[in-house]
Amino acid sequence: MLLRDCGAVWRELKRNKTGGSYDPRKAGHKSYVRRHNAKYQGKKIVEDTALRVFVENSLLGGQSPEDISGRLKYKYEKGLLYVSKDSIYRYIKSPYGRQIEVKLLKKKKRGGKRKKLGTLDGRTFIDQRPKRINARMRIGHAEFDFIVSGKTGKGILLVVIDRKLRTSFLEPIYKVSISAVHLAARKIKKRYPEWKTGTTDNDLLFARHKELGKELGIKIYFCHPYHSWEKGTVENTNGEIRKDISKGSDISKYSRSFFRKLEEKLNCRFMKCLNYRTPFETLDIARKQKNLRERRKGGHCN
Repeated sequence: MLLRDCGAVWRELKRNKTGGSYDPRKAGHKSYVRRHNAKYQGKKIVEDTALRVFVENSLLGGQSPEDISGRLKYKYEKGLLYVSKDSIYRYIKSPYGRQIEVKLLKKKKRGGKRKKLGTLDGRTFIDQRPKRINARMRIGHAEFDFIVSGKTGKGILLVVIDRKLRTSFLEPIYKVSISAVHLAARKIKKRYPEWKTGTTDNDLLFARHKELGKELGIKIYFCHPYHSWEKGTVENTNGEIRKDISKGSDISKYSRSFFRKLEEKLNCRFMKCLNYRTPFETLDIARKQKNLRERRKGGHCN
């Protein structure tokens, strides 16, 4: 007795018959050929050195298989073959990608909840934010937040991200005070002159938010208390940052050059919402388009 389901026997006969009859040796050979071909297809990444390097570096850089596949599909990486996200997942699970899988599976420990700091006066809540900002129609409308140190650490990290372009700007604050926060925000404004509005949470470091808005020339909106999802873009970015700065870390132990490299890493991600361009690429395109409009406007004036 074969001790197999009748359906399995039927499929075996149907798949491996030769000339109307079933020969075990020929059936075994046909099975071997199918497995060999399937194995070869799974080795597309292994067989192409340049593609393998690109995929591995992208995975270790925090990119998802879907975003890597999307980037290749839209030919932003010239000269490389296209592979599907499923192929990349199979590669990770294969013996060739085992080391990558081990590194990707390392998870950072999460710390406790942040303490409530109090309330603020004179806030403009997110309910009053114009619909065009909610729809991400224009650049310059940002969300911002802090990455904080652990209980025994010092320093915080100011994170600002454009809602439309997903371009991130980071500025460390080693001696925490309201004045230091304002100074860090002004530094970001110089690198991000498009900044028009900002949506943030109810941290007491924004106690002088009206003054900050005037310094930056922006309008500041506040989320409702305990509604962090109302600034989901910066929250997602914070999650990416936490892959390099685990919760409980001491922000003051990281150098400014480290944060510049981290900022570059965030802005070099391939993003589905940007048609698999990077935030740096979208910002560059937006600035070139703006300069072109200004030159045309200036030409008409002449």
